[in-house]
Amino acid sequence: MHTVWKGSISFGLVNIPIKLHAATESKDIQLRQLHKACNSPINYKKTCPVCDTEVGNEEIVKAYEYAKNKYVVLDAEELENLRKENEDKAVEIIEFVKLKEIDPIYFERSYFLAPDSGGKKAYALLREALSNSGKIGVAKITIRSKEQLAIVRVYHDTLLMETILFPDEVRNTAEIPNMPSTEKVTEEELDLALMLIEQLTVQFEPEKYTDDYRTALLELIEKKKAENATVTATEKETKLPSGMTELMAALQASLDKTSIKKKPTTRKRKTKPKKEA
Repeated sequence: MHTVWKGSISFGLVNIPIKLHAATESKDIQLRQLHKACNSPINYKKTCPVCDTEVGNEEIVKAYEYAKNKYVVLDAEELENLRKENEDKAVEIIEFVKLKEIDPIYFERSYFLAPDSGGKKAYALLREALSNSGKIGVAKITIRSKEQLAIVRVYHDTLLMETILFPDEVRNTAEIPNMPSTEKVTEEELDLALMLIEQLTVQFEPEKYTDDYRTALLELIEKKKAENATVTATEKETKLPSGMTELMAALQASLDKTSIKKKPTTRKRKTKPKKEA
């Protein structure tokens, strides 16, 4: 399993060297866009609408738009210095809370925490302490120049870290339009709804849920492959600069000429003259 980050996790004076591994992976089927006329993949270029030219990465700077068409430009060195100041390669557990106190809307991405060399005993200690207390740790970590809020909990005998959103990253529900706050429901309607919920209530078993669309799409792709309903992308013809065609032909002819195997020549062995008696 690929290591995406190395550092340590600490609570109090206990410091545990760890490795971070992505706990989930996307199974989305990536579809490419082709030009219908020739089946070639479509390319996306970075262009400047004012200069009407393609822009290379070395010509691009990062900036923050604080007002319409008004920017604060931040150079690479400033951003790198800021990153180094805040990235200390540590997961610092700030406090402990109960998992049920955090609404699922805050959860973002999951990572497995694995002990690095010399950290197995301290890792096992934190795992047992969290398991016995029924609590989770609230921590901070900087990943890829972004400070993240996170929680650390036990999952199948493993420590799991889940990045969570900061409160100001969750939108206010008061901003949602057309919410039926004043609608009244009758007692009979509520009873029927509760009865239906009770009838459909089961124990959660994630294994029984499948991505039916992805399965059907894969089946369709395999079927079309079996029927040879495929296309081959047209390769772009490389045009040689003016005057290069003849030169390339001459070089190729020279190469062909030198590659012809010559027949091995047999050298006659010189015989020494016999000495006179």
